[in-house]
Amino acid sequence: MVTIDARGVYYMHLNKRIRQVLQDGAHELVLKNVNGQRYIADAIRGRYRLTIEGIPGNDLAAFMDGPEVVVKGNAQDAVANTMNGGTIIIHGDAGDTLGYAMRGGEVFIRGNVGYRVGIHMKEYQAQVPLIVVGGKTGDFLGEYMAGGIIVVLGAPDAVDPVGNYCGTGMHAGVMYIRGEVANYKLGREVQKSTPSDEELEFLATICARYETYFGQQDYEAKNATFTKLSPQGSRPYGNLYTHT
Repeated sequence: MVTIDARGVYYMHLNKRIRQVLQDGAHELVLKNVNGQRYIADAIRGRYRLTIEGIPGNDLAAFMDGPEVVVKGNAQDAVANTMNGGTIIIHGDAGDTLGYAMRGGEVFIRGNVGYRVGIHMKEYQAQVPLIVVGGKTGDFLGEYMAGGIIVVLGAPDAVDPVGNYCGTGMHAGVMYIRGEVANYKLGREVQKSTPSDEELEFLATICARYETYFGQQDYEAKNATFTKLSPQGSRPYGNLYTHT
């Protein structure tokens, strides 16, 4: 295991150092005193584990494919931007546009997230991206979502777990929200239903993984009620433009 002190280090120099350490053969890396440096772990491919102590800047793990990144604190905007594979575990809150165009891998967030999380998420064959939010979300969750799975646990009380305009433009994928979601919070393209028994089993495994990562339970997973959100069709704006 290699440790890098990021205190006062310019983001370009820090990322160059990270790549050099991994190229030299390290598979486990600890970054201490991270304070807003962006682009950490971007486009890194392979079986590596990065532990970040501090708050990474924007675009953490963008285009990443394979590593596990553990953040011992909060994260800023655009985590997992177009990520292709791997796992991100955030022990605090995260900002806006988390999982933008994410096409594979998993992100677990212990706390809350900002606006437009999961926007343009997509999937292809066996690549099904997953975002699990332990707390609550801002507006436009799953906007233009084209695939993948979003789970919102809504800790601690599952009251108003999501913001407004949830699923606006959604045309594929699925969201599972713990608790009730008022109709006025949903985009016109979304429909509500009750998860099947098979889906509830899947959600139980997700809750168990969440507890394993974060070491405590902020909700009663066995007694939780989930609302399933799915698209009403695959072409929500198919009639927006007409021939004249």
